[in-house]
Amino acid sequence: MPPQRTDRRPHVVAQGRRPPRSPLRRVLWSGAEVAVTLGVVLLLLVVHQLWWTNRQARADAGDKVQALEREWASGAGGTGREAGGDEGAPGDDPAVEGDSPSRSAADAGGSGGGGGGGGGAGARGRAAPPRWDQAYAILTVPRLGLRVPVAQGISKANVLNHGYVGHYPGTAQPGRAGNFALAGHRNTHGEPFRYINRLRRGDMLTVRTEDATYTYVVDRSLARTSAADGGVIGPVPRSRVAPSAGYREPGYYITLTTCTPEFTSRYRLVVWGKLSRMTPRA
Repeated sequence: MPPQRTDRRPHVVAQGRRPPRSPLRRVLWSGAEVAVTLGVVLLLLVVHQLWWTNRQARADAGDKVQALEREWASGAGGTGREAGGDEGAPGDDPAVEGDSPSRSAADAGGSGGGGGGGGGAGARGRAAPPRWDQAYAILTVPRLGLRVPVAQGISKANVLNHGYVGHYPGTAQPGRAGNFALAGHRNTHGEPFRYINRLRRGDMLTVRTEDATYTYVVDRSLARTSAADGGVIGPVPRSRVAPSAGYREPGYYITLTTCTPEFTSRYRLVVWGKLSRMTPRA
């Protein structure tokens, strides 16, 4: 029997060229690539807005709080202030010389009166107004674990987007008769006012400046009003949309405002408080 051959060569099957894609398949494939790319870009934008801006703004705000405290402790002072008189805010009366700065708001006219100074007299009397966009106070909200700088003005680029709280121009300064009105982001850029809806009557809000610490007590709130409802930050805060919300008598008020619902800017959420006491800087 003849020996079998063992050197068989492998059978090679020639592959033909892949048939070209149809125009429809090419369009669908290109569309899918574009959709995936856009999805990745949008995801990165969301991460930037919801995570990175918060991280960066909170760091900026925390650094500013520490910087203000160091300046006040060293006695350097003057940060964010310039020479000149009061800014002439409605209801923002000048301090009365000779009033004891240790008197409570109630003793000095408190929330029940809208006349001269007293509750916001301060050890140095009439203070110069802060410069635009400069942080000059620290707002502390114990219930929310919040400590944030307060800057003059409500510019997004120069104030709110840095994680600061902005002071509405034309409203009273801390401790002065009238309405010390503030705005802050509820979402992104540090979102300092995200949870002010959790504040309840009796909660404390403290505002520390170079000269004194002012303690306000949360009194009322308005869950939703128009973004154009300027009455909520008036000298005597009262909603023009919901007239039953707010006050009728002059006093020493604080107002916190932010957007609502979350992740929108259609309406405004408002929290009001009254000045309880003022403690001068030692």
